[in-house]
Amino acid sequence: MSEQDGIREYLDALASGESTPGGGSATALAGALGAALGSMVANFTVGKPKYADVDAEMRQALQRTEELRAELTELMPADEEAYGKVTTAYKLPRDTDEEQAARSAAIQEALKAAADVPLAVARCCCEVLKLSVALAEKGNPYLVTDAGVAARLADAALQSAWLNVEINVRSIKDQTFCQEKRQALGDMISEGKQLLAAAWDATLSRM
Repeated sequence: MSEQDGIREYLDALASGESTPGGGSATALAGALGAALGSMVANFTVGKPKYADVDAEMRQALQRTEELRAELTELMPADEEAYGKVTTAYKLPRDTDEEQAARSAAIQEALKAAADVPLAVARCCCEVLKLSVALAEKGNPYLVTDAGVAARLADAALQSAWLNVEINVRSIKDQTFCQEKRQALGDMISEGKQLLAAAWDATLSRM
């Protein structure tokens, strides 16, 4: 199968009437695309005598963007699996009090797991944004727009991850859990806003 065929197959699945893959998987993909573009900028910077003064930093950035790309790629099927467990839990029998209790507990457990996946996506994307700032400011200027696109993709994924966390926590009864997740995500959204602005300013200033 060619690379284009693989992409087309995924998009066909995303567009189909099936429940997975869905928005969570697509969110992780957007983040992975941002990380991949970050790697591209770093790859066109490291080893070049012209950028020797930032070579060490760009190598570190490259290592981290590749790690984030791999993690976000793994979070795509993880999101599908988590959603499947939620669906399975809702289908459990509820004819007796015992079955109702077991079903309710299973749903709550599945929802917590389903919230944790997009939260992990958000953490990765926030870091991609941070790296995008350095790549836009110090990377090969001929690829500065790629750094800007990386930042925009990472921000879109971060904002989307917020939706995917929030839709799950609204059905979770453990308010301590919900408060912790919302606080963590709120902090990342605030940081992401600042990082996007910095990356965008750097991109425009070096175009």
